[in-house]
Amino acid sequence: MNNHIDSYRTIQTFIRRSSPLTHSQRLGIEQYSSSYLIQGSTEISSAVLFNNDHPLVVEIGFGMGQALAQMAHDHPSLNFVGIEVHKPGIAQICYDAYQLRLDNLRILEGDALELLQNNCPANSLHRIQLFFPDPWPKKKHHKRRIIQKKNADLFASKLIPDGILHVATDWQPYAEWILEIMDAHVAFENMAGNGQYVARPDERPLTKFEQRGINAGHPIADLMYLHKIHKA
Repeated sequence: MNNHIDSYRTIQTFIRRSSPLTHSQRLGIEQYSSSYLIQGSTEISSAVLFNNDHPLVVEIGFGMGQALAQMAHDHPSLNFVGIEVHKPGIAQICYDAYQLRLDNLRILEGDALELLQNNCPANSLHRIQLFFPDPWPKKKHHKRRIIQKKNADLFASKLIPDGILHVATDWQPYAEWILEIMDAHVAFENMAGNGQYVARPDERPLTKFEQRGINAGHPIADLMYLHKIHKA
């Protein structure tokens, strides 16, 4: 695994935001985080984090974590790792995971791209999820979008053969950006066909954030890409 973080990437794709913690979030951090929140230097693998060989799903930027916790609850045969920088979201998912008695979920705090690069073995992930990443709508900020050719290369290096990259967005220009980059990537195949979106998968829970977007008339785009390692 590569330990040269600075040589990989210098453009930050997120903004750290802070807000006061609610009562449940304080409980999440103070009482339950020891069961779910892991150190950034730990290897991201099922063997190390869960002591089993179940398929591993990584979600980048899970927000408040409702969808991730629900997916872990609904799919006990899969392991889930969520990576986030938003402390209230980290605190909330620790609380929710405890309430759901989840044993197939772990949380990392930090820059997901750096953590994947440095801590995740090659060709080990069953799926990578990016649900409603920051679209960075201003043109001068497009370089901060997480879907870039270099980052797609990183995702390809961590996914198993026929692993899946699943992105959902409610920002149509960003959906078109993703199509342009990912449809052209030699290591990925658009599961709906080039230029197309998949129907919303049943396994992706509907969140309050997404429902607000739907209520505001924002079309939701789901994009799923199959990792075809033999093409790389």
